[in-house]
Amino acid sequence: MRVITGTARGRKLTALEGDSVRPTSDMVKEAIFSIIQFDIDGAMVLDLFSGTGQLGIEAISRGAKECRFVDQSSESLKVNRENIALCGFNGKATVTQANAVDFLRQARLTFDIALLDPPYNKGLIGEALPLLAPHMSERGIIVCEHEKELSLPDEVGGMIKKKTYRYGKIGLTVYRRPEE
Repeated sequence: MRVITGTARGRKLTALEGDSVRPTSDMVKEAIFSIIQFDIDGAMVLDLFSGTGQLGIEAISRGAKECRFVDQSSESLKVNRENIALCGFNGKATVTQANAVDFLRQARLTFDIALLDPPYNKGLIGEALPLLAPHMSERGIIVCEHEKELSLPDEVGGMIKKKTYRYGKIGLTVYRRPEE
């Protein structure tokens, strides 16, 4: 796992051992950041189900103003913090240990970009999306990484599904606010 481009380009990130995590491949990560490349600069980013933090770190490296990393696993967040420090992003990162749904119910924050990569086959995206939509800014973008078989709703909380991409066994679904 590495940071692909930006200020931390080439930094090798620590990954968790075992089957409990599924790091995003470089191919899928490149696809995500190609989709949102013109929206990153100065953005407030949410890395929900952050795992090792590689998606949020990539966003900061590419010019995001700040990223909130949320995961419920203390092991994941330990690695997440190490990776943030390795890249020199402590001042641009806030790490929160919480269940994603509980975090969204209690948060009073607004985000420009939300990156969701939950464990597969647990229905977590379907639970999180309706709670996340009210936290998105007017220029808000939600990118969901999921198993390719999963079909997500066309609209959720005023966010419109723009496209679903497929990369091998992985699906990426992108939501945006409707254009005026």
